[in-house]
Amino acid sequence: GYTDAVATASKVLADVFAPGDAWFRTGDLMRRDAAGYYYFVDRLGSGFRWKGENVSSSEVAAVIMRCPGVTDAVVFGVAVEGTEGRAGMAALTIDDDFRPETLMAHMLAHLPSYARPVFLRLCDQIPATATFKLQQEQLAREGLSVHEGTDSLWFNEPGTDRIVPCDAGLLHAITTGARRL
Repeated sequence: GYTDAVATASKVLADVFAPGDAWFRTGDLMRRDAAGYYYFVDRLGSGFRWKGENVSSSEVAAVIMRCPGVTDAVVFGVAVEGTEGRAGMAALTIDDDFRPETLMAHMLAHLPSYARPVFLRLCDQIPATATFKLQQEQLAREGLSVHEGTDSLWFNEPGTDRIVPCDAGLLHAITTGARRL
């Protein structure tokens, strides 16, 4: 629990499956097999909806992490004016082997079109908690705002199979609807 009794009580669900039972709400999605064992599936709230499809942030991040040159990845949805749902964004830390064209080929081979991130944010460092959990919520709140000088924003250009730098002009065209996603 928490040091605050009200915060602790807000995480406990009562009478879920039977009168008098109590379940702690962790924010994790679990599944139960026929033998009664439980398995971790995903974090609730870590997915997003894009192009009418549900996208699992953790699954997309796991695929991207297997690409040469990517050292860390976190995926989340960002709001884009004039679009329904949230466009995928991957925040990445990279090494000297990273090539945008290699990442694009990797995503084309391993992800359906709706799950491929529309935006890539190349970061010097992805913010993490004291227990080294990547803070995708902070990045999602920042959305398309990129810290000048430290991070760069890239765009997965629809219909071209290319990842291109997203400068201020292109970002303006996207956010005003002049450039369709």
